Amino acid sequence: MTRSRRDPRTERRAHEVPAAGRPRFDLATATPPTRRMRRDPRGEVARMLVPGTARPCIDRGQTAAAEGVTAFAAAAAAPKAPEIRVVEAPAFLVFAVLDAPEGRLSRFDRQVLGAARLLADAGEGGGAVVALASRAVEGLGAAGADRVLDAGDSARAPATGADDGAASRTAAAASNDFVATAPARPVDPAAQAANLVALVQALAPRHMLFPETPDGGDLARRLAVTLGEPILTDVEHLTARSAARAARGRRREQAGAPPRLMTLGEDRAADYAGIACEARAMPAPPEASPTAAAPSDSAFLSAEIIPGDPATMSLAETDFVVSAGNGVTDFEAFRALAAALQATPGASRVVCDAGLMPREAQVGASGTVLSADCYLALGIAGAPQHLQGIAGCEHVVAVNTDLHAAMVERAGLAIVQDAQLVMPALLKLLKERQS
Repeated sequence: MTRSRRDPRTERRAHEVPAAGRPRFDLATATPPTRRMRRDPRGEVARMLVPGTARPCIDRGQTAAAEGVTAFAAAAAAPKAPEIRVVEAPAFLVFAVLDAPEGRLSRFDRQVLGAARLLADAGEGGGAVVALASRAVEGLGAAGADRVLDAGDSARAPATGADDGAASRTAAAASNDFVATAPARPVDPAAQAANLVALVQALAPRHMLFPETPDGGDLARRLAVTLGEPILTDVEHLTARSAARAARGRRREQAGAPPRLMTLGEDRAADYAGIACEARAMPAPPEASPTAAAPSDSAFLSAEIIPGDPATMSLAETDFVVSAGNGVTDFEAFRALAAALQATPGASRVVCDAGLMPREAQVGASGTVLSADCYLALGIAGAPQHLQGIAGCEHVVAVNTDLHAAMVERAGLAIVQDAQLVMPALLKLLKERQS
């Protein structure tokens, strides 16, 4: 062989300090095989100290300049204008017909807007989501709506002082949303369906999404019969290329390309979580005139919504629940407070096991799983099973004496006080406001 034989002992002696017997750590001359200089932690710490002292150097100007942090800090400190997603010339439109109870977006409405946003972004050229509601609605820009139309009265302009040009975009940039000023009106299903037919004929949307609710489902089916088009109801899986639903007692699945008319099942799509859209006020086209679209002989003489009795409603269907826990002892005041708030009474498992409330009033994983808009918990610590039962509630208010209770951490608003003192105070306040 032509390769010389290694001598490990000679190599070790070459790396030792003479007359010391320890390895050499001369960083300036010793270079590892990777040709990258070894770090000197002690030297780095010494350079961070003030010369002649043991305290660190906090000269922010020099340190930031050396590390390039000054420019980053200045950019982070500068105020940023809110980002608004603007779609000037959409290639197509996607209608999202909303229920919007009491003039606000429900959790289901946000899912419909999220599904419409999915279809609009996946198309060629980019589309725009048009939100249609029969009353004034807030929060449409953050929910993913590019345009806003009034589905109740297509002839009236959706807002005062807003146009389809730079003025509307300036207002949208300031508020991130379009807020209609028209008051809520009782909705005639036949007239509303006729207005939608006129809007469909004038704007020719590619897709129309409805929530699978009593109002949205009825309106979607009326529109399908009037237009003579097929409709896919209670969609469970929706993508840009396919839409599927269960059929024949959930033994089979119907799937295909997304049709024009669809109703979306609850919790089947995610909310929109991107940059806020402008939700520009979109004036109704002149072809969509309600006088031409409204039927001449409507079978509806009047339309109104009759609310159910909260005391007898099921916990799974109500929107407002007042629940009592182990911290409530005065159940007369509890029932009086639930009646005054027009809420459905509920209870924790401990209260139901004690026989103080009926079993159907139990809230939690082993009782009823709620999807209410508001949940008021009185004296409930917040067991894991109970928190699972209120996971779908939008707003949670907790009253508890323990600041570190799990229910207090889950709540958006917490009152750290005894429930026996809070209930009469709330009753007194409600009576003062009613008088």
